[in-house]
Amino acid sequence: MSWLRALKHTARSGMTVERARLEPLVAVRAAAGLAIVIGFGLAFLGPGAAASSAFGAFMAAIASFQQSWRPRPVLALASGLTLAVSTFVGYLVGSSTTGLFLLLLAVWTFAAGLLWAAGPTAGIIASGNVAIMLVTVTLPTSVAQAAGHAAVIAAGGVVQALLIVLFPVRRWGDRRDALADALAAEADYARRLRQDPAASFDPVPLMKARDAAAVTARQARRRPAELHGARGLAERIRPVLASLADPAVGAPAHGQARERVRELLAAAGAVLDAAAHAIRHGEPVRLPAPALSVLKAPDLPDLLGGAPLRAARRLAALLDDVLETASPGSGPGSGRIADPAESRLRPSLAQLAPLVMRAVRAELRPGSPILRHAVRVTAVACAGYLIGHALPFGHAYWAPMTSVMVMRPDFTQTWSRAVARFGGTLVGVGAATAIVQLAQPGMYLSGALAVLSAGLMYALMRTGYAVAQVFVSAYVVFLLGMGGVRWDQTVPDRIALTLIGGVLAMVAYAVYPAWETPRLRGRLADWLAAVGRYAAAVLGQYADPAGARRADVREALLAARDARIAWQEALGRAAGEPVRHRGLSRAAADGAGEALAALGRHAMLWEAHLPDRTHAPVPGAAELARALREATEAGAEAVRERRVPQWDGVRGLLPDGNAPETAVLHGAGVQLLEALDEVAEALRP
Repeated sequence: MSWLRALKHTARSGMTVERARLEPLVAVRAAAGLAIVIGFGLAFLGPGAAASSAFGAFMAAIASFQQSWRPRPVLALASGLTLAVSTFVGYLVGSSTTGLFLLLLAVWTFAAGLLWAAGPTAGIIASGNVAIMLVTVTLPTSVAQAAGHAAVIAAGGVVQALLIVLFPVRRWGDRRDALADALAAEADYARRLRQDPAASFDPVPLMKARDAAAVTARQARRRPAELHGARGLAERIRPVLASLADPAVGAPAHGQARERVRELLAAAGAVLDAAAHAIRHGEPVRLPAPALSVLKAPDLPDLLGGAPLRAARRLAALLDDVLETASPGSGPGSGRIADPAESRLRPSLAQLAPLVMRAVRAELRPGSPILRHAVRVTAVACAGYLIGHALPFGHAYWAPMTSVMVMRPDFTQTWSRAVARFGGTLVGVGAATAIVQLAQPGMYLSGALAVLSAGLMYALMRTGYAVAQVFVSAYVVFLLGMGGVRWDQTVPDRIALTLIGGVLAMVAYAVYPAWETPRLRGRLADWLAAVGRYAAAVLGQYADPAGARRADVREALLAARDARIAWQEALGRAAGEPVRHRGLSRAAADGAGEALAALGRHAMLWEAHLPDRTHAPVPGAAELARALREATEAGAEAVRERRVPQWDGVRGLLPDGNAPETAVLHGAGVQLLEALDEVAEALRP
């Protein structure tokens, strides 16, 4: 993609307005918290302290909207308290000399850039702290005032956290949605299998549900039981659905048995949809009667036999468990309470600190995208700060603040956000200026307009960054107007410095990039090796049913899913980069990705029919597992070195499909070898 096309793509992406589910009650609650701190500040502390407390409450509310499974009050408190510390330290240093503050800004910004290693939420909160610190350090005039401003900023975060606790909106709603989305995705998968037995399945909903299932110790004692067990059942249902539909290990492709399989898949889809609806809304399961009659039809043994019959019976049993688990209890509130001892516990903030430090240290290496981002954002923030002071404008902090807020570790987000921020700023400042000109609002009316702008931003922030920036810009104009700053003192400066900050961010990525495109081969190789380990782990269960650990299969499956999602995200980021393919064209990437997805699916067919611990070892399984692991590891190395992988070591080791105990291994194994050949063919020059 050329630079011109990349600029057009990122500009269009930044200005896109998406449809998103709005949460008006959550937005009203956040705006109410902001109104409380602004009103209290204006009434008792003055406009300067009110502005500081407003920034604390404003950023704390934004933190609570992030896509994180941490408790929302914790996110609000973390944002408010860390912003208070940043503000106080920034004033202590910045009140002495510009050089010392520039050094602090460099250190603070570099640390904020590295915190992206801990995840987007930590990176966004840290970046917001740096950006707002640039503003708030200009408000106090003494150390005592700086301490007071830091205190009211922290109070703003505390107020938002208290409101979340006292006025919960749709308790457990995000976790209900994650689990319901996973079940609904499997319902859709079951219906697609009726027409396409080799239909693909995106594991993202299952991985998201797994992330949502990790809770704090306090949450584990209060979580409804219907949010506890259904995810594990969904994980076990997926391979059963695939094995029932696949003609290689399931029913024949034609005939009465195939028609019955289609009926079973349709019934499974109806059951899973009903369970998803019940979990999403906390209601009893309402299941169409025909679905149960199909799943428990007495003539199944007459139409199906062997592996298909076992899969059909297992599917019916698993769906029974889903229905039982998905139904809420008869007690008040959100239903039965799960056993905390059986929960996946999320580390506390104290336990999280060493994990974050370990993640940050892992990024302190040449070529790390996170390290490059930290260096870029630090250089741009310092340059923007110096340029802002050198220009004959006031409010010099707007240029570095813009840069810090728009910069992300990848190219597309940085450029699209820079365009969106400037466009949103023009519209927001223009609209707010017109209102100020017409209404001539006083201090309290300006505060009310600032709260209204923030509330609209909270309600619409997920529809697009440009939309959010419209209301953020209006919010800042009204907030500064609350302190008596005239619009003509801020509007020209803000527009010019916002443009400078956005351009600096875009130029920095062009000069010192961290392209994803050259790393695609490495991502693909990681996925290939992970899928190979998963398939070998499954075969290990056949080779030693009594001694093999079932947890090995689960761990290998999760690693393969992580590698697949990392590949998909990298491919999406690379799609908008102005970089040539460098040895992996778009067609090769798509072909290899589809083949690896099929490879994982065929290994999953083996998993659907794992022998129990009393079963005798399956002949040839151990040799095939070893050969497959070695071949995929060697193939991954070949992909990294731009060679075509070879699978000669695997051929000829498939067990004979005539014996009942090896029929499943042979049927899925033939397709697995075909998928390996498709990987090699896609990567052939």
